[in-house]
Order: sequence, then C-alpha cells, then structure tokens
Amino acid sequence: MDRAWLPDFVYVNGRFESDRVVVCDDAGKIVEIVASDKATDAVRLKNRALLPGLVNAHSHAFQRVIRGRTEHRSHHTTDSFWTWREQMYAAANRLGPEEIYNASRLAFLEMALTGITAVGEFHYVHHAPDGSTYDDPNLLAREVIRAAHDVGIRIALLRVAYARAGFEKEPNPQQIRFIEHSPDTYLKHLEQLLDAPELKTGMAWAGVAPHSVRAVPLDYLKTIIPFANERGLPVHMHIAEQPAEVSACIEEYGRSPVALLDTEGLLSRRFTAVHAIHVTPKAIASLARAGAIVCACPTTERNLGDGVVPVDAYFDAGVRVALGSDSQIQIDLLEDARELEYHLRLQKTARNVLAPVNDDSSSALARRLFDCATVRGAESIGFNGGKLEPGAPADFFTVDLDDPSIAGAATEDLLANIVFSLARTAIRDVVVGGKQIVNHGLDG
Repeated sequence: MDRAWLPDFVYVNGRFESDRVVVCDDAGKIVEIVASDKATDAVRLKNRALLPGLVNAHSHAFQRVIRGRTEHRSHHTTDSFWTWREQMYAAANRLGPEEIYNASRLAFLEMALTGITAVGEFHYVHHAPDGSTYDDPNLLAREVIRAAHDVGIRIALLRVAYARAGFEKEPNPQQIRFIEHSPDTYLKHLEQLLDAPELKTGMAWAGVAPHSVRAVPLDYLKTIIPFANERGLPVHMHIAEQPAEVSACIEEYGRSPVALLDTEGLLSRRFTAVHAIHVTPKAIASLARAGAIVCACPTTERNLGDGVVPVDAYFDAGVRVALGSDSQIQIDLLEDARELEYHLRLQKTARNVLAPVNDDSSSALARRLFDCATVRGAESIGFNGGKLEPGAPADFFTVDLDDPSIAGAATEDLLANIVFSLARTAIRDVVVGGKQIVNHGLDG
C-alpha cells in the first residue's frame, strides 16, 4: 500500500515547490511527486519543508568514543594529526565487539537525528585486541552494520585494506587490529562479507577501501582495486591528507599519491579520494579526467589541522565533491557543507568563492553545497539516493519552518537559510526507505 507525505514545501529539481505530495510504495521507493489534490490520505507535515536525505560519505563510527578527549595539549611539543592518531589508536585497541556496536549505534543515531539517511563507513578495526582473527573475520564489520540497521539508516561498509605501518617502517603494534598482510586474505574476507545476509536487504552493501598509499603498497592496490572495479563496488581511499604522506609516496614511488594512482590506471568514476588536500593542479586534472570524486571532511580537517580542501579548484575542473563526518568530532553535514565555503573565505579573504559564475540566483551557492551533502555523497558510496524523484529511495528529512534559525525565510531564500543557518534541532522527521525513523526531532 502506497504512503503519501504532504509538507508545506518539497525540494525537487533544485527548488522548493508547494502543494506537492511525495508518494512512496511498499518497497521504500518514491512512486511519484504530484499535486496535493491528486493524492488521498497523505500524512500532513504542517510547517515543514521536505528535502532528500543527507549522505555521509566518510565515517569512522568508533571514533565517536574519543570526542572531547583529545582537545588538550599532549606531552609532545607540538600537537598534530600524528599525535592525535596515537590517542585514537589507544581507544581503538580497547574496544571489543559490543563496544564497537555501541559506539557505532550512538554515532549513527546522531546522524539520523541530523538528517543523514545513509553512511559510508570506512571500517578498519578487523581483529581482536591481540591481533588474532575472530572466528568470523568480519565480526566487527557485521557489528557496525547491525548498529546501522538498528538505527534504520543505510550503510556502505567500506572494508579497509591495511598492510603496513608505512614505507620502510617497522610494524606498529598499535595497528595489529587493522592489518591483513596479504591481498588474497583481504579479498577472501571481503568475499565472505559480500555473501553475508545483512548485505541482501538493500539497506547495506560493501565497498573496497585501501587505507592510504602509506598503508597499502602498490602491488596490493593493483590486486584489490581491479577486483572492486570488476564487481562494480565503490572504492574509497585516504589521499594526500598530510604533507608527510605525499613526501613518503614520492620517496617510495617517485610520484605523488594521485600521480601514482593515475599512472597505474587505478582511478575511475567509482573512486573516491578522501581529503585530497595537498594536491597540485596536475593532480586535480587527473582526478577530473578519471571522473573520480573527492570526499571533503572539513570539520575533522580543521579539528586535526590538516589543511583546507581546494574545493574551488575541484569545482573549476569539474570534480564532484562529497562530504563526510570522519572522526565524529561533530556530526552535522550541513555544517560541513557551509565550511567548504567558509574555509575558502578565510583563506582567500573573499565571499561566495564557490558560487557558480553563470548563475546569480539567491540559492545557486546553497544548491551547489547541498548537492555535496546529498547526491554527490550517494554517488560516492554507490547508490541512487540523495534526490527526490520517481524510482529513487524514499529517504528524506523535514525541517521546521518555524524554527528560529530559519523563521521568516522567503521561498526563494529557503535553501540558503537551511544550508547556511539551520540549527540541528530544526530537523523534525527522518524517513528511510519509506519508514519513519525520527519523529518530531530531538524533542519528540
């Protein structure tokens, strides 16, 4: 039996339309979006605007447990990504299967409350704390998937390949839970995951995620990425997050990370370069030529002092940009969207840096940023979401038009108000696959 939803406004085809009903079928797909007088028994969402669900393309759910625990000076002279990583490893090595589930469920619940309906989970904690393999080598991955299922959001479990501490580096005992030395072992475990019943529901699927060029040598990459391409799986990889990573790659291969992947034929439209901060114009052109996606995680990137993603250069080259919450220091994908623009404003001492040059409408910039948080994220993790149209998943959220953060917005300015000013508490209802998982938001 179809179900219909009638808000005050529906965001469709890049604009808000009134008197529209979103009709969903039992399979959790959108059947049609029609005039309100053409649908009966619609669920009335008074004083609401309805938008496609946000898609979080890069998450480390377990890192939710260290929120607030690294915001102090360590024993090092200068704190950095690398000193933060030591504290993150220490937390990772204390978590058993139930703790992984609980941390993931907490992170995914927070995502749902902020309008996120699908997540790409970059999962790399595979083994027991002593480095031994569980009887089920995908036990922890399945705990993460269980957490997403219990909350009600979709998940792409991006199973991480991790082979070493780095080029010419001794094994790091803090990484023993991550490492699968052989690509054959990695692929065997991945194939077992692909056959898991949790991945037969339409709410979960898998992808390939070589951690980084420092953690996965080239011969390993040349085995697992073609496997993903043959199976049509998304491929995600940390790229050029830190200058030290770029320098180490040049030392080992004589090429930067993007150049290495490009010259070895490992880039494609299924490939997502996570972070991709410290890149050259030539690298940006390579990503554009391959049709690859960049996933920026600006809240985490500023928290770790990584640097600013050159989104203006990516947009100029035609590179698609998605968004991720990454370390979970804060889960708010609309905040990440506005940070894409705000970081560049600070860097360039200019405004509206990412606004399209051929569109001067009041919501042009907001549309571009909102696309990063929705349809581009869906493309990155490999499903037909992030948009409201017939045949697409019935994944959406609503915002309260009376919320003080956006109250008084005109229809033509509503999206800009939502992208740049919306408070998380303004999100009222969240629906995934036609099923309501959040009802009236945080105070409901």
